[in-house]
Amino acid sequence: MSCRETLVAAWKALARFDDLRAFPVWLRAIALNKCRDRARRLAVRRFILGEKDDQSTEAQAQADPAPDGEESVVAAQRRAIVQKAVDRLPIKLKEPLLLTYFDELTQQEAAALLGVTVKTVETRVYRARQQLAELIDRSAI
Repeated sequence: MSCRETLVAAWKALARFDDLRAFPVWLRAIALNKCRDRARRLAVRRFILGEKDDQSTEAQAQADPAPDGEESVVAAQRRAIVQKAVDRLPIKLKEPLLLTYFDELTQQEAAALLGVTVKTVETRVYRARQQLAELIDRSAI
Protein backbone atom coordinates (compact mmCIF):
# COMPACT_ATOMS: atom_id res chain seq x y z
CA MET A 1 0.00 0.00 0.00
CA SER A 2 1.48 3.31 -0.96
CA CYS A 3 1.07 6.77 0.46
CA ARG A 4 -0.09 7.85 -2.97
CA GLU A 5 -3.10 5.52 -2.82
CA THR A 6 -4.05 6.90 0.58
CA LEU A 7 -3.70 10.51 -0.55
CA VAL A 8 -5.74 9.91 -3.69
CA ALA A 9 -8.49 8.23 -1.65
CA ALA A 10 -8.43 11.10 0.87
CA TRP A 11 -8.64 13.67 -1.91
CA LYS A 12 -11.66 11.91 -3.38
CA ALA A 13 -13.33 11.70 0.06
CA LEU A 14 -12.47 15.24 1.15
CA ALA A 15 -16.05 16.43 0.63
CA ARG A 16 -17.19 13.87 3.23
CA PHE A 17 -14.63 14.97 5.85
CA ASP A 18 -16.29 15.62 9.21
CA ASP A 19 -14.88 18.72 10.91
CA LEU A 20 -15.61 17.18 14.30
CA ARG A 21 -12.89 14.56 13.72
CA ALA A 22 -9.19 15.27 13.81
CA PHE A 23 -7.74 15.29 10.31
CA PRO A 24 -4.80 12.93 11.11
CA VAL A 25 -7.19 10.37 12.59
CA TRP A 26 -9.44 10.63 9.51
CA LEU A 27 -6.44 10.20 7.20
CA ARG A 28 -5.16 7.20 9.19
CA ALA A 29 -8.62 5.61 8.94
CA ILE A 30 -8.40 5.87 5.16
CA ALA A 31 -4.89 4.34 5.24
CA LEU A 32 -6.14 1.53 7.49
CA ASN A 33 -8.98 0.78 5.09
CA LYS A 34 -6.54 0.74 2.17
CA CYS A 35 -4.35 -1.73 4.11
CA ARG A 36 -7.37 -3.93 4.84
CA ASP A 37 -8.31 -3.91 1.15
CA ARG A 38 -4.77 -4.88 0.18
CA ALA A 39 -4.68 -7.67 2.77
CA ARG A 40 -7.94 -9.09 1.38
CA ARG A 41 -6.55 -8.99 -2.18
CA LEU A 42 -3.34 -10.73 -1.06
CA ALA A 43 -5.33 -13.38 0.83
CA VAL A 44 -7.32 -14.16 -2.30
CA ARG A 45 -4.11 -14.26 -4.34
CA ARG A 46 -2.48 -16.64 -1.84
CA PHE A 47 -5.58 -18.83 -1.85
CA ILE A 48 -5.56 -19.05 -5.64
CA LEU A 49 -1.81 -19.23 -6.24
CA GLY A 50 -0.77 -20.97 -3.05
CA GLU A 51 1.55 -19.88 -0.26
CA LYS A 52 4.66 -19.82 -2.45
CA ASP A 53 4.18 -17.20 -5.13
CA ASP A 54 7.78 -16.31 -5.98
CA GLN A 55 6.71 -14.11 -8.89
CA SER A 56 4.64 -11.72 -6.75
CA THR A 57 5.97 -8.21 -6.25
CA GLU A 58 5.87 -8.79 -2.49
CA ALA A 59 8.12 -11.85 -2.74
CA GLN A 60 10.52 -10.09 -5.09
CA ALA A 61 10.68 -6.99 -2.86
CA GLN A 62 11.89 -9.02 0.10
CA ALA A 63 15.63 -9.24 0.42
CA ASP A 64 17.22 -12.67 0.35
CA PRO A 65 18.75 -13.69 3.65
CA ALA A 66 22.46 -12.93 3.69
CA PRO A 67 24.61 -16.05 3.41
CA ASP A 68 26.77 -14.96 6.34
CA GLY A 69 26.23 -17.89 8.59
CA GLU A 70 23.94 -19.53 11.05
CA GLU A 71 23.00 -16.26 12.77
CA SER A 72 21.17 -14.86 9.76
CA VAL A 73 19.36 -18.15 9.20
CA VAL A 74 18.17 -18.24 12.81
CA ALA A 75 17.07 -14.60 12.63
CA ALA A 76 15.13 -15.28 9.43
CA GLN A 77 13.46 -18.30 11.03
CA ARG A 78 12.47 -16.21 14.05
CA ARG A 79 11.02 -13.50 11.82
CA ALA A 80 9.03 -16.11 9.90
CA ILE A 81 7.66 -17.62 13.12
CA VAL A 82 6.61 -14.21 14.43
CA GLN A 83 5.06 -13.23 11.08
CA LYS A 84 3.05 -16.45 10.95
CA ALA A 85 1.92 -15.94 14.54
CA VAL A 86 0.82 -12.36 13.81
CA ASP A 87 -1.01 -13.56 10.68
CA ARG A 88 -2.95 -16.08 12.80
CA LEU A 89 -4.24 -13.45 15.23
CA PRO A 90 -7.90 -12.47 14.89
CA ILE A 91 -8.27 -9.11 13.13
CA LYS A 92 -9.72 -7.47 16.27
CA LEU A 93 -6.49 -8.27 18.11
CA LYS A 94 -4.10 -7.80 15.21
CA GLU A 95 -5.13 -4.26 14.27
CA PRO A 96 -4.59 -2.60 17.68
CA LEU A 97 -1.31 -4.48 18.10
CA LEU A 98 0.04 -3.38 14.71
CA LEU A 99 -1.16 0.19 15.14
CA THR A 100 0.43 0.62 18.55
CA TYR A 101 3.65 -1.34 18.05
CA PHE A 102 4.54 -0.96 14.39
CA ASP A 103 2.78 2.28 13.45
CA GLU A 104 3.73 3.65 16.88
CA LEU A 105 0.33 5.22 17.53
CA THR A 106 -0.73 5.93 21.07
CA GLN A 107 -3.57 3.85 22.45
CA GLN A 108 -5.75 6.95 22.25
CA GLU A 109 -4.95 7.42 18.55
CA ALA A 110 -5.53 3.73 17.82
CA ALA A 111 -8.85 3.85 19.69
CA ALA A 112 -10.01 6.85 17.68
CA LEU A 113 -8.93 5.20 14.44
CA LEU A 114 -10.65 1.91 15.21
CA GLY A 115 -13.75 3.51 16.73
CA VAL A 116 -13.37 1.81 20.12
CA THR A 117 -12.47 2.92 23.63
CA VAL A 118 -8.90 3.24 24.88
CA LYS A 119 -9.60 0.45 27.39
CA THR A 120 -10.67 -1.81 24.49
CA VAL A 121 -7.39 -1.13 22.68
CA GLU A 122 -5.44 -1.79 25.87
CA THR A 123 -7.26 -5.09 26.44
CA ARG A 124 -6.90 -6.22 22.83
CA VAL A 125 -3.18 -5.44 22.75
CA TYR A 126 -2.72 -7.38 25.99
CA ARG A 127 -4.65 -10.38 24.61
CA ALA A 128 -2.79 -10.18 21.30
CA ARG A 129 0.55 -10.32 23.11
CA GLN A 130 -0.65 -13.33 25.14
CA GLN A 131 -1.81 -15.18 22.02
CA LEU A 132 1.41 -14.30 20.18
CA ALA A 133 3.48 -15.74 23.02
CA GLU A 134 1.44 -18.96 22.96
CA LEU A 135 1.64 -19.27 19.17
CA ILE A 136 5.39 -18.61 19.16
CA ASP A 137 5.96 -21.12 21.97
CA ARG A 138 4.09 -23.78 20.01
CA SER A 139 6.07 -22.99 16.85
CA ALA A 140 9.43 -23.12 18.59
CA ILE A 141 8.91 -26.66 19.82
